[in-house]
Amino acid sequence: MSDKDDHNRTIGYGESAVGYIRKNTLPAYPRSYELWYTYAAGYNQGLNRAVNETIKENGRISTDEMLSLYGRFLSPTRLGDRLDDVGNKVSREVEEIVETLKLSADATSDYGSALEQAGLKISNITDPDKLKIYVTHLVRSTQNAVASNRKLESQLLESKKHIENLQSSLEAIRYESLIDELTTLNNRKHFDNSLEKVIRNSEESRRGFCLLMTDIDHFKKFNDTYGHQTGDQVLRLVALSVKQNIKSQDIACRYGGEEFAIILPHTELDQAAEIAEKIRAAVMAKELVKRSTGENLGRVTISAGVAAFGQNDTAHSIIARADEAMYAAKNAGRNLVRTENDLEQENVA
Repeated sequence: MSDKDDHNRTIGYGESAVGYIRKNTLPAYPRSYELWYTYAAGYNQGLNRAVNETIKENGRISTDEMLSLYGRFLSPTRLGDRLDDVGNKVSREVEEIVETLKLSADATSDYGSALEQAGLKISNITDPDKLKIYVTHLVRSTQNAVASNRKLESQLLESKKHIENLQSSLEAIRYESLIDELTTLNNRKHFDNSLEKVIRNSEESRRGFCLLMTDIDHFKKFNDTYGHQTGDQVLRLVALSVKQNIKSQDIACRYGGEEFAIILPHTELDQAAEIAEKIRAAVMAKELVKRSTGENLGRVTISAGVAAFGQNDTAHSIIARADEAMYAAKNAGRNLVRTENDLEQENVA
């Protein structure tokens, strides 16, 4: 994407953010701007849903509500705070298990000592009444030991459930940190980490990969005309087309805004171009219908660029080439696929 296109799109989001701040009579804190910019860009579906629900209920958003939403969805420390909370719960659960096991070990030790002493004393008891009393005492001790073990088993099972729930919480936090909620594709953080890993693997194995970058054509105009909810529908449509045309080893991500990136391990440039063409055709084949009115909004198109990993490539350089190829597709009329080879041919011509 060109700097001019990027400028126009982001300026539009910025102007929308200022408009929302004015409309709700909010202080223009940096956090206010970040929240409303993210809302305008549609990067965070959870935030947009919460904002819309608050406005529907109250007619506007107060400063306190805005700061609360910022803390829930945008604060840099929110995931860390949740991890700390889960970590503290795990620590408390482990401490309780250790204490329970310690008490059980003490009870078992006491019972063992009682049995040992009983073995010594029983052989010396000749009075039947005394023997009966002593055996009754041993039976009671045995019953207490059995009850204690059952209680321990119950506590351990309960702790196991708690820990399994905490593991689920950790997995949910991990998922949230790597997945784009709106499209359910991997997010930019996952893309950055994965690209570095795939580059290292390619350098070690000497097997290449390709990077595919796509951008929705005229998305800002579409978003401004039909609204953010319809814009979200477009993003989901493109994400679905991506998912339906890649392999399990491929890594599809929402790169940012209306731009998507797909890492294609062990894939040659011509194969990657074919995948890009399938995705482009799949997107164009679907007619978009506005859910609220049933209005047919026509078809969405994307432009795509493909680059292959080469010797001395870095994450930055391969992204730049794929992005340049995508921009060449837009320059050539949009709704097209271009590869880095097309760039070389154009330069020769």
